Amino acid sequence: MLRNRSSELLMADREVLLDLDYAGEQHTADCYGSLQNGGFIPPRFLAAATAGDDDEEEGDDPIYVHCDKGGRQPSRPKGNCFRDGKTKIDFVLVWEVRSRRKRRSRARGRADGAEQGEGAPEEASRSERRKAQQARWRDKFIQNLQTAGLLLEKEETVSVKKTIHYMKLSAPWDVLVYYAEELALRAPLQAQPNPDINTSDQVLRKLCIPNVMAQSVPNKPVDYYTCAFRKSKMEKFLGSEDHENYFTNTQRHRVVYEILSRTSYGKRKRAEVGVARLLNEGVFTAVFPLHEGPFAIKDNEIPPDQLNQRQVLFHYWARWSRWYKYQPLDHIREYFGEKIAIYFAWLGFYTAWLLPAAVVGTFVFVSGIMTMGSNTPAKDICTSGGHYLMCPLCNTCSVWNISDICPMAKLGYLFDHPGTVFFSVFMSFWAVTFLEYWKRKNATLAHHWDCMDFHEEEERPRPEFAAMAPAMEHNPVTGVKEPYFPKKDRMSRMLTGSMVIVIMLCVVMIFLVTVIMYRGIVSVMMFHTGSSMLRTQAGNIANISSSMVNLALILLMGQVYTALAERLTKWEMHRTQTQYEDAFTFKVFIFQFVNFYSSPFYVAFFKGRFVGYPGHYGTLFGMRNEDCGPGGCLIELAEQLFIIMVGKQLINNVQEFVIPKVKAWKQRRDMAAVRGTQAPQEPPRWEEDYELIECEGLFEEYLEIVLQFGFITIFVAAFPLAPLFALLNNWAEVRLDAHKFVCEYRRPVAERAQNIGVWFYILDVLSHVSVIVNAFLIAFTSDFLPRLLYQYKFHQDLTGYVNFTLAYSPPDYNYANHTMCRYKAFRDSNGTYTLFYWELLAVRLGFIIAFEHVVFFVLRAIDWMVPDVPGSLELKIKRERYLAKQALADNQEALLVSRGSATSPASNTSAGIMS
Repeated sequence: MLRNRSSELLMADREVLLDLDYAGEQHTADCYGSLQNGGFIPPRFLAAATAGDDDEEEGDDPIYVHCDKGGRQPSRPKGNCFRDGKTKIDFVLVWEVRSRRKRRSRARGRADGAEQGEGAPEEASRSERRKAQQARWRDKFIQNLQTAGLLLEKEETVSVKKTIHYMKLSAPWDVLVYYAEELALRAPLQAQPNPDINTSDQVLRKLCIPNVMAQSVPNKPVDYYTCAFRKSKMEKFLGSEDHENYFTNTQRHRVVYEILSRTSYGKRKRAEVGVARLLNEGVFTAVFPLHEGPFAIKDNEIPPDQLNQRQVLFHYWARWSRWYKYQPLDHIREYFGEKIAIYFAWLGFYTAWLLPAAVVGTFVFVSGIMTMGSNTPAKDICTSGGHYLMCPLCNTCSVWNISDICPMAKLGYLFDHPGTVFFSVFMSFWAVTFLEYWKRKNATLAHHWDCMDFHEEEERPRPEFAAMAPAMEHNPVTGVKEPYFPKKDRMSRMLTGSMVIVIMLCVVMIFLVTVIMYRGIVSVMMFHTGSSMLRTQAGNIANISSSMVNLALILLMGQVYTALAERLTKWEMHRTQTQYEDAFTFKVFIFQFVNFYSSPFYVAFFKGRFVGYPGHYGTLFGMRNEDCGPGGCLIELAEQLFIIMVGKQLINNVQEFVIPKVKAWKQRRDMAAVRGTQAPQEPPRWEEDYELIECEGLFEEYLEIVLQFGFITIFVAAFPLAPLFALLNNWAEVRLDAHKFVCEYRRPVAERAQNIGVWFYILDVLSHVSVIVNAFLIAFTSDFLPRLLYQYKFHQDLTGYVNFTLAYSPPDYNYANHTMCRYKAFRDSNGTYTLFYWELLAVRLGFIIAFEHVVFFVLRAIDWMVPDVPGSLELKIKRERYLAKQALADNQEALLVSRGSATSPASNTSAGIMS
């Protein structure tokens, strides 16, 4: 139950009550629980605050200030403000403490155990010492926050089992101004019309077509010409006289988080600095800025322009009914910051570009269905009867008729017809064109959001690096003494980590071989059942079941390796957060690339390549090497891609929907147990936000979509419906992610970013890899080139093509098995490759070279013709730089001199002297 404890109860808990009249009258009214003293508390008060009884428990908070002079119970604060109703809450620190009574009972139990000669007291004493250390760190940290100028106010939620402490933080005007200049926050110079950055909306308006995707979102943020904030030029900026609202909430959050990251809590020589390390040490349980308010609207009659930012995002973005509407990117950026807004802008842009790819892919697939009847080889197979007696598919299997695979031969045409070649070329152009136009879109957004010229400042060491670095050295850029880890030792760690990655990739290969052997065992079992249906569908059943087993292994290995990669990256001791994130991203992506794509690569390029011929079959661990199924390897590849890609998307979406709700339910249940039965109907904002789950960042979201991009580009020749499934998934993904950020996550700290970072370079590599892979897929896996060469040399209508592709078993095999059979290969009766095989090989290699050169040439032409920054944007950037220089000129005389230098010789002389 949350209660405002009176002074008697506080004294009973041995808390220190201080009267802040010493500091003056400006903060004495309505500041119950506040440490508000202009950023400074007199030393005698600090000494009194940190003094306590010798037997004080770990959980007692030694700093608790009460400045309510009337002795009355203060009213509950409303909204995101201190108890005075004016001071904004910028951040909240939370820590939990078990009740004293419960600790004392446990201590008595330990004492009884000690009398009986148990070994528990040592462990208990270590635990108590650690808790005492945590309390000292916390107290020192809070005192240093006060010294840094932050205003603090404390709240508690008390129950029989534990007490939850909430320390509310606020940055006053002077602190905001100081850090705004140091962090180079953007300040408004002049308002300007908000640009329309939706290209599709512009096109539809020019064509006079109604745009159902457009929506009018209230409270759209105003667009400004901006420049870096400077205190000396305060009067040049718009709204600088309004101290309460001049800085946006996200800017205030950045300033306070910067202070939290810099503030020490122990010895700086040991790098005991920053709230991130305190979270890792368990000193605090949560640190977060508050949401603007509830996301739900209780009164439907509230005008749209009176909704808070969170409600606007929920009703116009996160609701499922808005799935076909444009995302309110400006609102997202204003509430969550540029980094999250750019992710959603990229996801929406990618989803929109999937629409033409899905339409073309579906058209190619439907055209395959419509022309299935013209497939002459499939007709020959279906009407052959017992004319073609095929060799056994395993050592203990019997011969079979090729007419048994009639359905699979017809179905295989859907994934292996001339339209798939066209679609492969189309998707290669699509991928590169998408990336080129995303660069233009990204440049427009980065300029619109004032982060085009954003560069990370000289980053400070990561808390983990600072804690574990064995030495201190001067930073060559800043001159400040910082933790240092020898480069030679770090390189040896990175080499060791690389070896671990190689070992894990070998484990993936072992699992792949296991799946291959599983597929062979299942096929043999199906053949031995005696059922004609199971015998003809043995390969199909084995392929589908093995794909499901492979998907389970992929997801399991992905979870294990992600945790391992995180530990490895931490162990490698990367100095900055950017270096850490890049190294972690590279490790995880390399592993996941091999993990997800190894099985499709095997089916596409290795399966059926080393089978041998009757009497001379190739083996792996005593088992015959796999051959392609009745419909060819492309249909098996399509089955693999469908199960792995679509199955992964379904599982991820279920996890993203269920897991946050389960975590939030558990958090709410724990909070309800603490509040008890006398909990208020509407808990304060900090309690409601503490019930939410911590935001886990964007890494998993990017990884999921980038892997999807690989599936729809690398193997698109075998699975033309992949863009359609990706489009359907991403429509759901946008709303799932939006709902998580608005409704289920605590509000993340707003971060600046000008692009999607290293993920763009990964996408670029995948787009180029897809060209090469699709060229080899068409040349070596598809029947497109063999049919084309046969048409050129023999029959245009493919008459006799099936018989031409079937070789006769060698005489020695016929003599040993008392039968003659056929198998698919371009070999003569002795098992030697025919002239057609070598001609076909030359055609295949020539096709790869021609395909690759033509496509890459067109891609380079697209790259050259589509500039990364639109021409109109370049002019706008130059205009804004000119305005910024004018606004921040040192004095008006300098401006007049510079403007009149072209007409007055005297002014030319003056300009020369000044320069």
